Amino acid sequence: MIRFYYHPSPNPAKIALFLEEAGLPYELMPVDTRKGEQHTAAFKAINPNAKTPAIVDGEVAIFDSNAILLYLAEKTGRFLPGNTPEARAELFAWLMFVASGIGPYCGQAVHFKHYAPEQVAYAINRYDFEAWRHWNIVNERLATRHYMLGDAYTVVDMAVWGWARVVPFVLGAEAWDKLPHVKRLLDEINGRPAAQRAEALKTRHAFKTEVDEETRRALFPQNARLATSGA
Repeated sequence: MIRFYYHPSPNPAKIALFLEEAGLPYELMPVDTRKGEQHTAAFKAINPNAKTPAIVDGEVAIFDSNAILLYLAEKTGRFLPGNTPEARAELFAWLMFVASGIGPYCGQAVHFKHYAPEQVAYAINRYDFEAWRHWNIVNERLATRHYMLGDAYTVVDMAVWGWARVVPFVLGAEAWDKLPHVKRLLDEINGRPAAQRAEALKTRHAFKTEVDEETRRALFPQNARLATSGA
């Protein structure tokens, strides 16, 4: 059985959705990142990057949400486009776009808007601009096709869904007025029973919600370096 190392945040949500859509049996392994559990030696032996999600499938341990999606899709033969060079190229390009664009820039936008100890106007402007730019690309893509790769629901849509769930927190309450095609995809996937089961996973463990000093040390270890350097 797959062991799924999970925290209720955007990247693990993608994997929860795939597992539920595919009906794969798995054991939920909660990792409370606000308590620093991602930094334990046991978890870092599975994921040296100390981030959720990760899975262990028999003798296979794999981390990075987009890599996990590809692994599971190829393992099951589910939620992939046609096996042609053109279709595979589209799959890889858009999945990596989410991995290298949507995720990192949304994450940084959230950090500098909501969690940074100082409000740095330059950083807020840069990451807000880039997050909007990436989501506008997705919105334009979905304006001309039902799903990200055309008529078929694939792992790319699951990857987009993971982050689309938190778009108002990233971009502001007005975001859906400007991203109607992304909202349409989000609403459609949210209506799927698998997505509802994936969302319900967060209720199966009492994850820490407050942001206190323990949380800041766990999530923002760079601040400790500033303190010790006297900067």
